[in-house]
Amino acid sequence: MQGDLCKLWLDILLAPKSLADCPERVLVAHSSGMRIMKRLRWTALPVLLALAPASYAQSIGYEETLRAAVADQPQVRARELQVDARRQVADAADELPDPRLRAGIQNLPISGPAAFQLDRQLPTQIQVGVEQDIPNLAKRHARAGMATADIDFATAQLAHARHMARLGAGRAWISLAYSQQALNVADDALAQIERLVPLARSAVAAGSARPAESLEIRRAVLEVEDMRTRLEGDLDAARAMLARYAAVQGAVATGAIPAADVDAERLRATLELNPDIILAIAQVRQADARIDLARSEKRPDFGINVSYGRRDPMFGDVVSVMGSITLPIFAGRRQNPRIAAAETEASAAQAIQLDRLRELQAQFEADLAAWRSAYRQWQRATEELLPLAQSRADLERASFAANRAELLDVIEAIKALALLQIEILEREEATVEAATTLRLTYTEFQP
Repeated sequence: MQGDLCKLWLDILLAPKSLADCPERVLVAHSSGMRIMKRLRWTALPVLLALAPASYAQSIGYEETLRAAVADQPQVRARELQVDARRQVADAADELPDPRLRAGIQNLPISGPAAFQLDRQLPTQIQVGVEQDIPNLAKRHARAGMATADIDFATAQLAHARHMARLGAGRAWISLAYSQQALNVADDALAQIERLVPLARSAVAAGSARPAESLEIRRAVLEVEDMRTRLEGDLDAARAMLARYAAVQGAVATGAIPAADVDAERLRATLELNPDIILAIAQVRQADARIDLARSEKRPDFGINVSYGRRDPMFGDVVSVMGSITLPIFAGRRQNPRIAAAETEASAAQAIQLDRLRELQAQFEADLAAWRSAYRQWQRATEELLPLAQSRADLERASFAANRAELLDVIEAIKALALLQIEILEREEATVEAATTLRLTYTEFQP
């Protein structure tokens, strides 16, 4: 009796698309099942309406995400504006200082018969003049070099910002793509188990199964639902992270997933072109420019003064022209310490550059090892564990149909297969993310 009942339900659950060849008893049971499904469909209508905002989801591919991260990221835009600002400053870096206008009264008597009278003495005059400081040529060149170094540093910061935006966006998209796949696996497993629930109830009602089995089946359903809830949280978190880099709402990852393999030697050959290293090199150039500027202080600066003096017409007006030069005679106490400080800072910048290169090399080897480990675990699970779990699920179904296994065994096999499939997806995600991190970090950056 139990075997006939199990076979009947399996015929219903696994019925072909066409029911023309099914026996009458199956058609009757199928008709009853369809009535139940219609009621469930109307019951689920409020849930579907609650999920209506999901229709506003926007599809986005991997490459599209990388482009959007560079174009829409506020941090990148800020760095672009900083580069523009540095270039504007550089245009005036080697220009002469603004001239100074001088005006006043010269040689005005304040005592005697001609006190406070402008036209009584020969030297008295109203004077107007212009002064112009002329820094030495080495200082002007050093300032221009400093401005150029600042532009290079700002450009390196921009490249680094683009690099980090692409890296973060790529990781977020990969997380979203695999969260979607894992959620589909959970939904499929839940649907399979729920299709077996009526069978369990019928078996209990017929007396061929213990009432406790229905409770175990319900527990299995709840476990899968908990797993699905966790996956939904992961999906929402991935969407939130992706929204930081691309202005999309309810993002849905579409298109091909990045490759899971890498070219280690090619990646290793490009380490010195990494944005972190380029940024360190730009800092060294800034330090070198400060040395040149400090050394230029040991050379004299010049100045010129032209003035016009208006006197009483009896005496006639006058013009004065004077030049000036600075005397850096206290270099030991003023310029030399500044030069030494600038040279020390330059040495520190070079040491930081070397340290960053070593750090990058070590991080590359660590990232490469992490990718290899993740790749091996993913392959092992795919090639060995998955076929075993799939075979177990198929055997349990066959044994149940032959009345040699319990329904709970079938459900446990379905749940175990789903858990393993999700675990494999997680391993694949770790592998792809590691490979993408390697490529984006050490090769696929934009200057």
